[in-house]
Amino acid sequence: MSAATVKEGFLIAVNPQKVTMSAEEVCSKLKPIVETINCADVVEKLAKKTDPYEELARQVDADKAKAIEDLAIEGLTLYKDRWRIYPGGNLASHVIGFLGYKGNDFGGRYGLEHQYEALLDREDSSVYVNFFAEIFSNINNTIIKGESLKGDIITTIEPTTQDYLEKSLEKVQKEWYAESVGGIIINPRNGEIYAMALTPSFDPNNFRIEQEVKVFSNDVVENVREMGSIIKPLTMAAAIDLGIADAKTTYDDKGSITMNNYTMYNFDRKGRGVVTMQQALGESLNTGFIHLSQKMGHDNMRKYFTDFGLGERTGIDLPNEAKGIIGNLN
Repeated sequence: MSAATVKEGFLIAVNPQKVTMSAEEVCSKLKPIVETINCADVVEKLAKKTDPYEELARQVDADKAKAIEDLAIEGLTLYKDRWRIYPGGNLASHVIGFLGYKGNDFGGRYGLEHQYEALLDREDSSVYVNFFAEIFSNINNTIIKGESLKGDIITTIEPTTQDYLEKSLEKVQKEWYAESVGGIIINPRNGEIYAMALTPSFDPNNFRIEQEVKVFSNDVVENVREMGSIIKPLTMAAAIDLGIADAKTTYDDKGSITMNNYTMYNFDRKGRGVVTMQQALGESLNTGFIHLSQKMGHDNMRKYFTDFGLGERTGIDLPNEAKGIIGNLN
């Protein structure tokens, strides 16, 4: 599946100095063919009699361009145009990003479009000539067949998995009235990312309709969140490596532990008596891992969590990756 590609067509431009009919008449002829043309915009641009070049529309399909050419409007010219399209629409939009303007500069904005802008060759003769071929996974053996990959990138994103994740996140967002929900599906053996999504998402083909620029940011990469209960198996792994606990190690679960005048509870505030660490891990009991951290001591906790790389960036090839905040370990 192609995540992003290039489409060819035309742009409409006029030389106000050579247009002989009124701006209203020009618009009345163009509007039935290109619905996006704004008549007020046409009037404003044709009024610039000292300007030899004004653009009226971009990304005009070839069939519409032929109809416009047949109008034979004096002073109007059609130029070849190329632009990026995203066949999947919203699918993996936070991973892909889009091409767009920032001030007068045209280039990759967000996601892979930004990260690999230098690789996704753009010819000097036209900012619209960009080659971004099949980036989704499982393409190499079925499509490329030995051809050069210059200007192309292929990712590990699997479209069916990506679609499943996005629909699942949408359900969670609606059920819990969340402002946003993010998720990643990853191969734990090698780190390959099969899906990465965030809600709300956006359509890179129509990114201009978005009211808030923050919708384009990939929060699961660019922001920091508390780790929650995933910290428990990491604590258990450190304890096993130190030889101070294993699955059968027991402790007395009283349902809460008070430290520094602050009381921390299990999720249900219930004690279970003498339980194994296997049970503590299975039921995500906070008391069990407070118990382990006390046995390990501050120095060991700091060393292991630092060695796990929690305070470092992963090096994912997406822009603006944040790194974990672990200053409290000191």
